[in-house]
Amino acid sequence: MITEAELVVDRRRMKRRLTLWRIAAVLLAVVAIAALAWPAGGPRSFENHIARVRIDGLITGDQKTLDLLDEISRSRRVQGVILRIDSPGGTTAGSEALYEQIRKLAKDKPVAAVMDTVAASGGYIAAIAADRIVARGNTITGSIGVIFSFPEVSQLLATLGIKMEEIKSGDLKAEPSPYKPVTEKAREVSQAMVQDGFEWFTGLVAERRGLPIEQVRTLSDGRVYTGRQALKVKLIDEIGGEEAAVKWLTEDRKLAASLRIVDWAPSRSTGATGLGFAVGDTLLRVLGFERLQAAAERAQLDGLLVLWHPDL
Repeated sequence: MITEAELVVDRRRMKRRLTLWRIAAVLLAVVAIAALAWPAGGPRSFENHIARVRIDGLITGDQKTLDLLDEISRSRRVQGVILRIDSPGGTTAGSEALYEQIRKLAKDKPVAAVMDTVAASGGYIAAIAADRIVARGNTITGSIGVIFSFPEVSQLLATLGIKMEEIKSGDLKAEPSPYKPVTEKAREVSQAMVQDGFEWFTGLVAERRGLPIEQVRTLSDGRVYTGRQALKVKLIDEIGGEEAAVKWLTEDRKLAASLRIVDWAPSRSTGATGLGFAVGDTLLRVLGFERLQAAAERAQLDGLLVLWHPDL
């Protein structure tokens, strides 16, 4: 028969166990929150190092990437930066924002760009913002130019018996329109806008690569180049990979050869929406629908583009 004293001892034992479980649960929650909030690049501020930043996919000037570059600029532990670029470009304004942020970073740290499979158009704009450009011999680069594309579906609408009416404040409002053939006046205005963006692009190339503007205009008919061809016309500095960029940082910019390379990436979102997007992206990758995801991203592009093959 259990005595009252034994019951008291048993209750105290259970209470202690419950307290331990509660403490363990709290600690586990703290660890989980810290893991979610921890920068994607890991413990990147405890020692001097070279930061590696990946610029992949469409360039839209997203704020997370701009904030990341600003954070790297302010970090006293980052001694140099390697940009790994694999991008066909994106919007003109987004590429401009990225270029300006990289140039701001380069005032504080030496920056080398390593171009991987593709670094064309807006991807090349990101590269020329660096102090040194390295590319593989078969990297696709160049595509110096600006494009403004839009659908024109007036014949389709006519076939379906649909007519679109517009009431607008001026004859160039919302022009060019997808509902009717482009007028000469709308084409001239659009061409002038494209040309203005093109002059900006070629001016950047001439300034950053130290080339005469006449030579840059010759190179800027929209064509792409292999890395070997780009080296011959001085659009890049060297054929190679990341090891060539590290060699330049250590020999030319006198960084310590012992510096470790640490990946920096935008912080993961911890909100419900951010987690939802993360799960969705993971499912797309698992199911092999990356092409659909890329197509959805390109469908959102608007305005002037510095993008190689915008219709692919």
